[in-house]
Amino acid sequence: MRAVIVESRGAEARLEETADEGILSGPVELDVLYSSYNYKDGLAITGAGRGVLQNWPIIPGIDIVGTVTRSDDPAWDPGDTVVLNGDGIGESRNGGFATRARVRGEALVELPREISPVRAAAIGTAGFTAMISVLQLADAGLTPGAGDILVTGAAGGVGSVAVSLLAARGYRVVASTGRAEEEGDYLRDLGAADLLDRHELSEDLGKPLQEQRWAGAVDVAGSTTLANVLAQTNYGGTVSACGLAQGMDLPTTVAPFILRGVTLTGANSVFAPQALRQRAWTALADELDLDQLDRMTTTIGLAETIPYAQQILAGRTRGRTVVDVNG
Repeated sequence: MRAVIVESRGAEARLEETADEGILSGPVELDVLYSSYNYKDGLAITGAGRGVLQNWPIIPGIDIVGTVTRSDDPAWDPGDTVVLNGDGIGESRNGGFATRARVRGEALVELPREISPVRAAAIGTAGFTAMISVLQLADAGLTPGAGDILVTGAAGGVGSVAVSLLAARGYRVVASTGRAEEEGDYLRDLGAADLLDRHELSEDLGKPLQEQRWAGAVDVAGSTTLANVLAQTNYGGTVSACGLAQGMDLPTTVAPFILRGVTLTGANSVFAPQALRQRAWTALADELDLDQLDRMTTTIGLAETIPYAQQILAGRTRGRTVVDVNG
């Protein structure tokens, strides 16, 4: 088994060409085909985010696409191709940056036949999370005619998929990014109708209630950005929070919620129940433009996961990154 391993708290991740499979545990055994690279994986590999890793030694990688080789769970049989996002892998349980895995069966989803394994990895936790956020906005009653939908961190993994999904549903999407000149054409190709410099939201905390601009939003930033988004959300609007790239704090007041009836909801991909996992992956198979997905995807090998962490944490990546664990 080849695997990236973090041996102990504060230790640097390393690649082992002949890792001991004895560190694996779980009722469903998999040959891993692909994983994907997420912001949380960069934190885990560098140790920059305290609290991401909860056990050691551990294999990072919060996504797995693989083939079942043995199962003690009657729901799964050898030969099944499955996808797993979150559920503690890459944090408290061994994850996808390895050629083998053992996982819980309860969070597995059978890979939709419309989506190839490499594309499923490209979707990964980021795309899965984006779909949950889009479903939350729709479930809140936001229709394409309700007004502009803001997506923060739009050039990143969650943001890119969210822009594509929302635009495909007919929403007018405004993409917030700190790299408008560099990523403008990319975001417009995904369906963004307009761009917004992220510094308008992230640098200065505005009044608790500001000019109403957004019918809804998908926010990956948290902190000052989310506070300003809430203050600018239309009466009755909904904001789906799914990230904390700027910070975990939320320096706001109750004013947007009481005086404008704004709803703040959270998209949690780690502990999503099975029914939501199935619903999200079915919707992804039906709605996601796979050609667009291909254009937003970069592929790296297992050995590249360690240096790649610096790029993703510095915000120098675009779209989605697949990890070919056999490459």
